[in-house]
Amino acid sequence: MTPAPARPPELRALVTGASSGIGAAFARGLRARGRRLVLVARRGDRLRRLADELGGPAEVAIVPLDLSAPGAGERLERELGARGLAVDVLVNNAGVGHTGAFHEEPWERVLGMVDLNVRAVVDLTRRFLPGMVERGRGQVVNVVSTSAFQPVPYLAVYAASKAFLLSFTEALASELRGSGVTVQALCPGLTGTEFQQVAGTDKVLFNRTGAMTPEAVAACSLAALERESLRVVPGWQNRLVLRLQRLLPSTLIRRVAGQLFRPRPQAQ
Repeated sequence: MTPAPARPPELRALVTGASSGIGAAFARGLRARGRRLVLVARRGDRLRRLADELGGPAEVAIVPLDLSAPGAGERLERELGARGLAVDVLVNNAGVGHTGAFHEEPWERVLGMVDLNVRAVVDLTRRFLPGMVERGRGQVVNVVSTSAFQPVPYLAVYAASKAFLLSFTEALASELRGSGVTVQALCPGLTGTEFQQVAGTDKVLFNRTGAMTPEAVAACSLAALERESLRVVPGWQNRLVLRLQRLLPSTLIRRVAGQLFRPRPQAQ
């Protein structure tokens, strides 16, 4: 008796850091476009509520997971394989930052930023990109930041990790030209999410500038993805600031950034 042919995996859009903020906005935006999802974040209760909102288990798979933990990428890949799911859209959104003088930051906090912001992105991209290339289609969005474009004192590791992501993403775009796989570096500025409280930027001058909503950032990204735009900076104010930075000396840029991000406990 001839065995039945193996069932092809179901293609899904995978969003990391999906329990809140930009990640949750991506999840909603992709579902509105008819995509079935895999949502990953540490907070399983929030993922379950979001999954219920977006159609339940048939439409939205959830994987509660700390991507900064050793072996997290391998566990995620195995879990999706066991469920018969494959990834053709990867949104690497999970990230963390913290404001403070580098030499005073705890070791575990500094290395945790590198693990989540850099290692996890490289790991997941390496795991899911080959399948996209083999199928001749796919999309990868790496959520970078406008902080990738200059050093940021008191946010040194976070900004450096985002500079890595920008370079990594743009290099991949060149490698993948003609493959059918689109890569995007999404570079939002200040966005109204929980990031400010976690990173401590709610106590710095930078937080007094205007913030975009997560929904506006995700919508800008998804629209640009359809145009296959590589470097995407949402918001005309953010684009204007980056243009002005190109005209100014780097020493002045660092000095201004240091003033904007210097921790000020008395700031409201």
